[in-house]
Amino acid sequence: MSLLDSIQKENDIKKVPKERLPELAGEIRRFLIDSISKTGGHLASNLGAIELTMALHRCMSFPEDKLIFDVGHQSYTHKILTGRKDGFKSLRQLGGMSGFPKSSESDSDAFNTGHSSTSLSAAVGLAEARELRGSHEKVCAVIGDGSLTGGMAYEALDQMSMLNSNIVIILNDNEMSISRNVGSFSTSLSKFRVGKSYNKLKTGVENTLRKMPDVGDKISRGVKRSKDHLRNLIVPDTIFDEMGITYVGPLDGHDIESMTEIFEDAFKLNHPVLIHVKTKKGKGYKMAERYPEHFHGVGPFDPATGRALARKKEDSYTDVFSNTLLELGSRNDKIVAITAAMSGGTGIRAFQRQYPERTFDVGIAEQHAVTFAAGLAKGGYIPFFAVYSSFLQRGFDQILHDVCLQKLHVVFCLDRAGIVGEDGETHQGIYDTAYLSLMPGLTYIAPKGAHELATAMNYAAEAEGPVVIRYPKGNAFTELDHINDKFRLGRSEEVCPEVVCPENKQEAKTKSLAIFAVGSMVATAYHVRNAIEKETGYGPELINMRFIKPLDLEKIRQIIAKYDVVAVVEEAIESGSVGQSIGYEIVKMQESRPEFKHFCLKDDVVQHGKRNQLLELEGLGEHSICQELLKAIKK
Repeated sequence: MSLLDSIQKENDIKKVPKERLPELAGEIRRFLIDSISKTGGHLASNLGAIELTMALHRCMSFPEDKLIFDVGHQSYTHKILTGRKDGFKSLRQLGGMSGFPKSSESDSDAFNTGHSSTSLSAAVGLAEARELRGSHEKVCAVIGDGSLTGGMAYEALDQMSMLNSNIVIILNDNEMSISRNVGSFSTSLSKFRVGKSYNKLKTGVENTLRKMPDVGDKISRGVKRSKDHLRNLIVPDTIFDEMGITYVGPLDGHDIESMTEIFEDAFKLNHPVLIHVKTKKGKGYKMAERYPEHFHGVGPFDPATGRALARKKEDSYTDVFSNTLLELGSRNDKIVAITAAMSGGTGIRAFQRQYPERTFDVGIAEQHAVTFAAGLAKGGYIPFFAVYSSFLQRGFDQILHDVCLQKLHVVFCLDRAGIVGEDGETHQGIYDTAYLSLMPGLTYIAPKGAHELATAMNYAAEAEGPVVIRYPKGNAFTELDHINDKFRLGRSEEVCPEVVCPENKQEAKTKSLAIFAVGSMVATAYHVRNAIEKETGYGPELINMRFIKPLDLEKIRQIIAKYDVVAVVEEAIESGSVGQSIGYEIVKMQESRPEFKHFCLKDDVVQHGKRNQLLELEGLGEHSICQELLKAIKK
């Protein structure tokens, strides 16, 4: 039996002889490469955190102890070591195992994560709860160097410095350079600083001096300053030391034995400790080591070559955004680009290469990015901030307070708006319509395809005030690209007029129907409309809303006064939706009101799975919409 097969439940790793731990790490590495090549998932980050996670599991007991993974991209080894290896067959698939920590999946997952820079705040909360409760479980947070750029992490560190009990932070540094050398001296010093003898002596001397009448406190402070100054000749203080958090490291993040020894000592201290661990992203798989960003999140691939099994055939919305931004930038040197550590994922990279001086990567700091964009706009530039929909929600107050209330010309380009699929509930871009539609003075556009996205970006570059453009993940080209009415503020577009066939071609008279569709759902509604016409001989009118804000109220009121049945199809939750606004207009009608059908996402979480599966599950698949509308219009 392999070592990996011997891991059936949490804490089984403690039974593995320490000399065989590198062998187990190799088995886990091979298992992850093979498994993720079939299902897709986050590869490079997990390969880099295998030994680190194993060392923590040697020091901690689950589910009693609390281990929090910031973002959660690197939690796969933790899942394996807590008995979930078989779950990788259904990783990120509908009804299968999540790619992120989930408390509902295992008691060993202490806190659900998916966005960055949250782990330290959660860890401080768990530590304070432990103190209030009087229990003794260990609390540890693993945070990457990228996540540490988020301001929330420093807010947590500030509170953590006042904590009078133990908490261990693992800084998993796989890219950012923090000035210290990895080597035997550093390792020895780290062991000394977390060692029992050193800390016992340090505490004992300070306590003894303080007890001396009149002069004790003064001498203690003087000795401490002298000691710190002497130490600083060898190792300068870090920002963490200045905050009262003991800094240790950097350590070799692939040396299990050394990390285990230092982790065990760190957990014995009665104050916060930050351990800086250097790891290699993609460790053990040459393709992932060479291209860590590409292998951060992957679909199924050939492990022998690293090539994706499904080749992209058409340009995505991200590609169209990227090409259009480059074109806009060539015509207007006031256009600048902003990304929050996602230049590749959001399509900023081409602009960045062409105009490096006009491109700003602010790190994982979306709140800062919004207000930074406001400052650029105030300074006379036109910032395009490209960001995933689910990440922009972190900047809610900044959008309202710093951009909208000042009516600043900032363009927010929301990629992955709507259902994103396998990343699950923390990444679904389904809430932006709800919280952005209430913003004063905001222009909010939902293009139906590639051509309209490019048109919207050109419009946004010339507009006044803040503009948001939302677009989904996936192919941007549809059969509707040739339909492009003049683009005017707050005006919708007629995609298909109502078609009434001669009476002798109709088997039964139907009620009249109009369909309002928003953004990504226009193509879906088009197919639904054609299917209804094919079955009944009656073709409903189809309207592309185009603008979520301002709404085309003139067109809406014309339609709801004319038709027997009115439907709205959109990829957003019901609260604050376009459908809710149209429903309100119907309620206000004095005359007979049309029957109203609203196809949207329920005000609930959307789990992980393939995008088309989730759309069908949520009632937004073509078949389910068509059947529901056929029932409504047939007498």
